[in-house]
Amino acid sequence: MKAPLPQRVLSDLLWAAFGVNRAEGNGRTAPSARDAQEIDVYAALQGGLYIYEPYAHSLSLVAAVDARKVTGYQDFVDEAPLDLVYVADHWHLSAAPMEERFAHSAVAVGAIAENVYLYCASAGLATVVRGWLDRAALSKALRLSEHEHVVVTQTIGYPRMS
Repeated sequence: MKAPLPQRVLSDLLWAAFGVNRAEGNGRTAPSARDAQEIDVYAALQGGLYIYEPYAHSLSLVAAVDARKVTGYQDFVDEAPLDLVYVADHWHLSAAPMEERFAHSAVAVGAIAENVYLYCASAGLATVVRGWLDRAALSKALRLSEHEHVVVTQTIGYPRMS
């Protein structure tokens, strides 16, 4: 088992991903079409599954389970200290046609994931975005509603020593 990320690193990483960077108007670190803020960021840690609350800059427990094993099929997932799960809540984009909802959420998640890549590069961490996962099992673990869907996951950890 790899060591957990230090609290400060986890905090900074989540802020960089999709935190509030302009209190007036609730501006975020990544764009959102129509300012819908339809993406929720979940953190799968050894000690539980959490949702990131950007306005409070805190994590709220969703389930006291280690859900990292359902965030992707690759073997390294179980050992990484953190898996982020990006969930689109299409209720926030209900005025847009369905095909636009998926496109908007994909672009938003791409920007959030890139923020994580940049943070990881600056902090000496490794990261990879993954789309090969059991979305049904992960949705169940996250207790998602019918208007929410898992877009992708992103594993964060320490680089392998060769």
